[in-house]
Amino acid sequence: MSEFGRDRDIDRYQTVEVLGHGAYGRVYKARDTVTGAYIALKRMTLNLETEGVPTTSLREVCLLRELNHPNIVALYDVVITEKKLFLIFEYIEKDLRKVMEEQALQAPQIKKIMHQLMKALCFCHSRRFMHRDLKPENILIDTNFNIKVADFGLARAYTIPGRPYSNEVQTLWYRSPELLLGCEIYSVSIDMWSAGCIFAELVTHRVLFPGTTPFGELNEIFRIMGTPTESVWPGVTTMKNFPQNQEIYPGIPFSQLFNQLDEYGLDLLSKMLIMNPAQRISAKQALNHPYFADVEEN
Repeated sequence: MSEFGRDRDIDRYQTVEVLGHGAYGRVYKARDTVTGAYIALKRMTLNLETEGVPTTSLREVCLLRELNHPNIVALYDVVITEKKLFLIFEYIEKDLRKVMEEQALQAPQIKKIMHQLMKALCFCHSRRFMHRDLKPENILIDTNFNIKVADFGLARAYTIPGRPYSNEVQTLWYRSPELLLGCEIYSVSIDMWSAGCIFAELVTHRVLFPGTTPFGELNEIFRIMGTPTESVWPGVTTMKNFPQNQEIYPGIPFSQLFNQLDEYGLDLLSKMLIMNPAQRISAKQALNHPYFADVEEN
């Protein structure tokens, strides 16, 4: 990536179509007129006198400069003009959500996707970065099922153990129980929960915990996983958002929910979706799990 620059020639990029938009601007498919290649252009409006550059954009730039990995989207360039900030990314046509809507993925494809996701998370977590917003829409994928994790706008450096963070981070369906319960001191294990939710969705083609509110999401988790007790998660019942008079659910066996998975797949998924974050499997441990024993490296 070139050096962070002001007033570099943004006109070399010709927009083709809008790919998406959010609170901080729009993302376009664009063509680099110098190289002829397609790129993804994220454009944000700035008010440098009052607000400066959005915090999430600065965070994304700083993180992606450090996270050079085959399974993490590449940031090619950063351009600041008088009123706009442009982030120039590599372009990949589809995301995992779109692919799941178009086709039923087979077991080898699911395993390949999850293996790459674990490699990306292992790389991030080894550098003490949490993504904090993993979901199918933030996983880019090509026709050969090679993936790139994208959208690091909510990512944070996990540098000080015990430091409080915001618990309003991840998209609801992929948000871990500790965040839903109001925990402000958390770690990279929140990403592993999200990855487990994605794994389950790849297998069944259904969202595992389709809550519409934080309380509803928590209830969906308890209904499937079983209502947590002090014996399995010390301190859980005294957490800020633990529901009073919570119905006691026994949980549903994973072998019943995910009969498409073999014993190794079931075991890995169950370890990713452990309620107590202290006991949840890490990305590094997951890469050494027998489920991935027959994965061929690229």
